Amino acid sequence: MSNSQFFSNCPAESILEAAAALKAGCLVAFPTETVYGLGADASNEIAVKRIYEVKGRPTNHPLIIHVSSINALDIWAKEIPDYAIELAHVYWPGPMTIILKRSSAAKDFVTGGEDSVGIRIPSNLIALKLLSDFESLGGLGVAAPSANRFGQVSPTSSSDVSDEIGSCLLNSDVILNGGQSEVGIESTIIDCRSKAPTILRPGAITESLINKIRRVEFNSHQNKIRVSGSFEKHYAPAARILVNQTPIQGQAYYALSKYITPENVYRISAPISVENFAKDLYKAMREADKLGFTELVIQIPDNSELAVAIGDRVLRSAKGR
Repeated sequence: MSNSQFFSNCPAESILEAAAALKAGCLVAFPTETVYGLGADASNEIAVKRIYEVKGRPTNHPLIIHVSSINALDIWAKEIPDYAIELAHVYWPGPMTIILKRSSAAKDFVTGGEDSVGIRIPSNLIALKLLSDFESLGGLGVAAPSANRFGQVSPTSSSDVSDEIGSCLLNSDVILNGGQSEVGIESTIIDCRSKAPTILRPGAITESLINKIRRVEFNSHQNKIRVSGSFEKHYAPAARILVNQTPIQGQAYYALSKYITPENVYRISAPISVENFAKDLYKAMREADKLGFTELVIQIPDNSELAVAIGDRVLRSAKGR
């Protein structure tokens, strides 16, 4: 084992074995820079069906297909606009999903019956190695939503995955340990099916970054498309989430370090930057549940484009399960 190559403490042999498990129709939970995903062979209807069963996810809710190379766009999509290709060249690998018109390879069982498909190349080294190994075995792409029960808090560590869905997995399924996710919230989803991009879900690839390539369009009729994380209630812990309130005794509190903790209030943590706030957001929600708090007050950061994505997640979580 001393000659093994490691990817963030995960041996290359383990990643290759996980790729083989995917090809055999098993499920693999793996780290990405955003959150942990629950992956299956995107061409295998039986394997993809198990994702929906494990998560308790509605089968008409599309999955994102993860690939290792921009060359895979032509496999899964058609009529790809030039600006979508430019976005991909600039921001992939990274926390961006693009929605395109689907090709014949993208079947209803992975697109939720939509005539479109979501595609992403993650930047996490373990994820990229897994996808590359899977493709070397003849795979075309890995369908992967977040590795949690539907509507609940997304996992940002392998232990989160085990806690959330470990009892639902088979012995042949795999959980890869890649430490904590770097970004901590899900990818930006951008609809690229018309003349200009439309943001369907905010994330770390912000409006200003997209505008460097092509001006974002708003109020598009295509916003009615179903995409991951678009339900009104989502990302919710068991604790009730209260937003931008002054916490009182008996409540847990999560806010940037510039905010003072009131007396007799339990502070989950005090991140010093908006980036760290996003990274630890779901961890804070899970911590509140583990400690038995029934209410968690979250102070959403301001004056940051990333705060738009944070606010989206927090406000949906505040509507409960």
